[in-house]
Amino acid sequence: MRRVIHRLPITRARINLGQVVRRAHLYRELFILEKDGIPVAGILNLEDLEDYLELQDPSLKGQIRQSQREYRRGKSRDAGKFLAELRRARARAKK
Repeated sequence: MRRVIHRLPITRARINLGQVVRRAHLYRELFILEKDGIPVAGILNLEDLEDYLELQDPSLKGQIRQSQREYRRGKSRDAGKFLAELRRARARAKK
């Protein structure tokens, strides 16, 4: 399969984020986001990210598998609640 790599301004990616993520997920397209013409971030399919992380740190493979098992068992948390917990912890740490 030939990889399609797109370069686009970060503001355009923000406006079309749903479409960008869908294309990365379904078609495994890669997106390089630019700010003032300078590459600053990328969007890619989760499987590609996991493959990349495994190459960087092979011990991560076990952590990823464990995370997937926990998710399938329903041990995931609502993202909004999790972020609120992080904000509260951060606020307490600043005091």
